[in-house]
Amino acid sequence: MPRVPFNKPYMTGKELSYITQAHAQGVLAGDGPFTKKCHEWLEFRTECSRALLTHSCTAALEMAALLLDIQPGDEIIMPSFTFVSTANAFVLRGGIPVFVDVRDDTLNIDEKLIEAAITPKTRAVCVVHYAGVACEMDEIQAICQRYELALIEDAAQGVMSTYKDRALGTIGDYGALSFHETKNIISGEGGALLINDPVDVQKAEIIREKGTDRSRFFRGEVDKYTWQEPGSSFLPGELIAAFLWAQLEEADDINERRLLSWRIYDRLLEQMEQAGKLRRPIIPVECDHNAHLYFAVLPEGIERKPILERLHEQEVYCLFHYVPLHDSPAGEKYGRVHGNLAVTRSLSERLIRLPLWVGIPPDHQEFVVDCLEKAIDQQL
Repeated sequence: MPRVPFNKPYMTGKELSYITQAHAQGVLAGDGPFTKKCHEWLEFRTECSRALLTHSCTAALEMAALLLDIQPGDEIIMPSFTFVSTANAFVLRGGIPVFVDVRDDTLNIDEKLIEAAITPKTRAVCVVHYAGVACEMDEIQAICQRYELALIEDAAQGVMSTYKDRALGTIGDYGALSFHETKNIISGEGGALLINDPVDVQKAEIIREKGTDRSRFFRGEVDKYTWQEPGSSFLPGELIAAFLWAQLEEADDINERRLLSWRIYDRLLEQMEQAGKLRRPIIPVECDHNAHLYFAVLPEGIERKPILERLHEQEVYCLFHYVPLHDSPAGEKYGRVHGNLAVTRSLSERLIRLPLWVGIPPDHQEFVVDCLEKAIDQQL
């Protein structure tokens, strides 16, 4: 029986060479030659106004909160089914996350519930593109424009995904990407902020460079750099950028190989879905996804814990995902809930993520599915 880990970080083979090059060039701090290559790639591929590497997607979201000048009491509408960074970025500024329910099909924020959650204190909507599958952005964008709200895209899982041929992270005001080792394109830790309005670019550069106009100084636009406004050190070191560049060079190949493995799971699980043993992911026609993860949703009434325990006994490391933020101690303390979030709670208790990485052998996938079906059958 093969041991099947949930994730294996993929290396293209050029990472260490590029790190050595960065060291030889004598540039180890941020915004060196490799950072420039990464910025240019992201700007070309996404068509955003400016891409800025950050040391994490969390940092990119925190930059978005600073760019919006979030003040204590400002409300930000978001899903509860997300990672803590989505909320933390705004809570750190005194903002109040307003949690609304997700759609049953994509597990993305339910766009039909957003408008009713808006109050005079609402400043922004922060969507999360779960599993690299886009939210219903046309309707959400229209709501934000109607109420003059900012729109932030937490596209941590969405590198290489699109909505109606538009890159995720480029539809709202700001987009946050992740290059964490669990993502498709990786640098260990890392992220990027995509800025979509040219007016915001200079302020974003200042915030990212500790509140100074250092970027303008290095471009020769000012003769010295000084403190301009509150900021922090959000940029990654050049070694991280060198690693990332090796990944971005092969991003298309990485994406296609993940999609191939995703489709194998989808084919293998079709009969189980037809038998009512689980539900496969649902991808809306307007979304081209990046195969960030493959999940299955168990039928109601089946207990997930013994299924995961049986899988782990066979060294098949399937996982659950988020504990809804509104059910967490910090969520109860710092946020508020709009509606009953019944779909969020139900799906979070029934979702199982399957092992998926670049190069996972098809026979490993067959073994995963076989073990999963036997574990489910014991609960039916």
